[in-house]
Amino acid sequence: MDKTELALRLLPPRYQDARCRALCAGAEELRLRVGQPLTLLRAGREEMIPGAPLGEEELRRTLEKATGASLHTAADSLAHGYIDCQGLRIGVCGTGVVQEGKLRGFRAFSSLALRLPRECRGVCEPLWRQMRAEGLENTLLLSPPGGGKTTALRDLIRCASEDGVRVGLVDERGEIAAVENGAPQYALGAHCDVLSGVSKAEGAMMLLRGMNVQLIAMDEITRESDMEAIRSVTGCGVAVWATAHAADEQDLRRRGVYRRMLEEGLFRACVVIHAGKEGRSYCWKRLGS
Repeated sequence: MDKTELALRLLPPRYQDARCRALCAGAEELRLRVGQPLTLLRAGREEMIPGAPLGEEELRRTLEKATGASLHTAADSLAHGYIDCQGLRIGVCGTGVVQEGKLRGFRAFSSLALRLPRECRGVCEPLWRQMRAEGLENTLLLSPPGGGKTTALRDLIRCASEDGVRVGLVDERGEIAAVENGAPQYALGAHCDVLSGVSKAEGAMMLLRGMNVQLIAMDEITRESDMEAIRSVTGCGVAVWATAHAADEQDLRRRGVYRRMLEEGLFRACVVIHAGKEGRSYCWKRLGS
């Protein structure tokens, strides 16, 4: 099912009409906030859909639909501030329940962000041809949040896999492959193996030990444990592709975890994603050049 259609089915009934569906065409996110009408994010701007303010019960019912009326089964991911619904990530804010210094869940919900992933098949084929000519390198895909990193990574995985590269994907949050009943819902080529719902650090080592991969791909490097896993993988001759929140290499070097990775030489190249009036562009370069 198209992810925009899936998201629309999760919304309160008053947003199920044809008018709302037309307004949401091309949206990147849908946002529900208690006390405010529904809004959507499109081309970097948040637009309001006229209507009565949302109530907390409407947000709760949206989450119940997303979890098949079993909100408690999503407790682990809720403790990280989101849930996954068939590859659709829903960010959650509200009044948290904290036990022993850790967030365990929410007693009330104040806002939801439904991110609408898109498959842009072929968008990175010219980029892949350049990367292939340079050889498999540890590469970071860079853009600010919402800049298209996950979409680009997905298409690069497909390109490499279709070229016969054995790719192992650690899809921690289920956004890249959107696996259902064991099958990815997005095209990843014939030579890609997917681990879903597993941490990047744990998944990378599982793929390294068990799947004889040539390339490991993962989304959003953020933690020290991710960096340790990358050290282990690259020490075994396997390439790594990952994404990072940064506008460019200079911005990347301002951030502690990323700066240390670069100082250690864990990544040799980057792809900087630029958003312009005519769409996104992709610039590959060697780090430090």
